[in-house]
Amino acid sequence: MSTLLVPYYEHPAVRPAEWAAILAAAPRLYGVVLNPASGPGDRPDPGFAETAARLRTAGVTLLGYTDTGYGTRPYEDVVRDLRRHREWYGTHGAFLDQVPTDIGALPHCERLTVAARTLGCTTLALNHGTPPHPAYAALADLLVTFEGPWTTYRRTPVQPRNYASGVRLCHLVYGVPPGADVEGAARERGADVHCAVPGTGAHPWGTLPHGLGSAR
Repeated sequence: MSTLLVPYYEHPAVRPAEWAAILAAAPRLYGVVLNPASGPGDRPDPGFAETAARLRTAGVTLLGYTDTGYGTRPYEDVVRDLRRHREWYGTHGAFLDQVPTDIGALPHCERLTVAARTLGCTTLALNHGTPPHPAYAALADLLVTFEGPWTTYRRTPVQPRNYASGVRLCHLVYGVPPGADVEGAARERGADVHCAVPGTGAHPWGTLPHGLGSAR
């Protein structure tokens, strides 16, 4: 079972070695999140298009990064980004970021996920960053129920799983020192997909997961 999700937010022309390392790790990956410009951008990016084609050939599931603004971003803007990811980069699915957690926002998020499925997204990841209402499990293939630093994660208690069995849980952890057993910690906390990077600060996802190559 592939357990590693890679949200790597750097341009292939700037970090070719890192993208080559991601490509080499293809059999180990749950998927890769493509994020050319905090979304697909205003026009196709040739560097990302070429990289996306190579990853698809290697059998990697590609998820297009799309911000929902915790449910405040207009529906039309989110759907536009989903369509551009599919048309420009051939993504298989979507990584919806900053997704709300409360039951009141569920109808809006359901509408977004229906649009994504209609556009051909076969894999949907919802990044709540913290455990959402259990009803969100019906909308997604993957729920991100933790995003934060290792110092917080290692103090996070194991909680009973209260989500439908058909959804997988994911934890995204940054500021992780070499040798830390994040995979084991994720399993203990009910997540079978994870990512652990050394990066810190406002842009930790500009570093590769431990074990995939050089970290900058």
